[in-house]
Amino acid sequence: MSLSIAFSPHIIHAERSIGDMAWACLPAKRRLLNTADFATPLQHSRKGTPMHIDLTGKSAIVSGSTAGIGLAIARGLASTGARVVVTGRTQDRVDRAIEEIRKSVAHANLEGVAADLSTAAGVATLGERVASADILVNNLGTAVPKPFDQLTDDDWLRIFDFNVMSGVRLTRRYLPGMVASGWGRVVFISSESALHIPKEMIDYAMTKTALLAISRGLAEQVAGTGVTVNAVIPGPTSSESLTGWLEPVAREQGKTLEQVQKDFIAANRPTSLLGRFASTEEIANMVVYVCSKQAVATTGAALRVDGGILRSIG
Repeated sequence: MSLSIAFSPHIIHAERSIGDMAWACLPAKRRLLNTADFATPLQHSRKGTPMHIDLTGKSAIVSGSTAGIGLAIARGLASTGARVVVTGRTQDRVDRAIEEIRKSVAHANLEGVAADLSTAAGVATLGERVASADILVNNLGTAVPKPFDQLTDDDWLRIFDFNVMSGVRLTRRYLPGMVASGWGRVVFISSESALHIPKEMIDYAMTKTALLAISRGLAEQVAGTGVTVNAVIPGPTSSESLTGWLEPVAREQGKTLEQVQKDFIAANRPTSLLGRFASTEEIANMVVYVCSKQAVATTGAALRVDGGILRSIG
């Protein structure tokens, strides 16, 4: 077998992996490849698509976006030119979040909606204010460490409603419009706790595992429509909620918050390759990419931003 063009070794290997029998079945004149056969694909792959994310003209809803990861996602999407709907349970928190985003994204195109999106009524309120969206980030979530034997039926139902049904209701409201328009992005914010179950938050872990199943199932349902559905799996993140739990520990032990975070990782997530908490911006970076036009081939995925905590390859 001879080639009249110079391929890198891995490309030659990929071509040969089709199988010698398949190669032998080709007419002899097709076994000698010409550069014209591959010029266009190779040139395209070298140039690629410039990694400049521009979502101008797209609208995005981010649930739970007044603080933490949600706020960072809203800020990141706003920086790409998307019109972002900031949501929270009170108007005061929504207004403060919008003000915070505008400090770093002066041109931000923002709208604020105060509604409790953990309830059907809250989702209906948002639906009345915002008729459609191109991008939906289901970020709303809560967690309260509690021993399993102390969790009541109401506790289980409450956290399921908050963490799972909020995203289900929002997606049910906005996904049909995305499918009809031929373009859309839905992202569910899960957690490494979905796969690395913390014994003190089994109920929380259950909800985050459910989001992985919902995300994959929806991706299958909308395949070929121009809509992608993915889940993002953050690891321990330096958000307001987690920082709030650790600050009293830092004061009690006379340590900095950064030291306590590293101690937490060493004691509770020893497999972490990052060795620290991720920043909210580091999580948002992945979400913004998944929402981009460049991410068209990424769907049905559970994308890890866990700092390498999860050791499995699959």
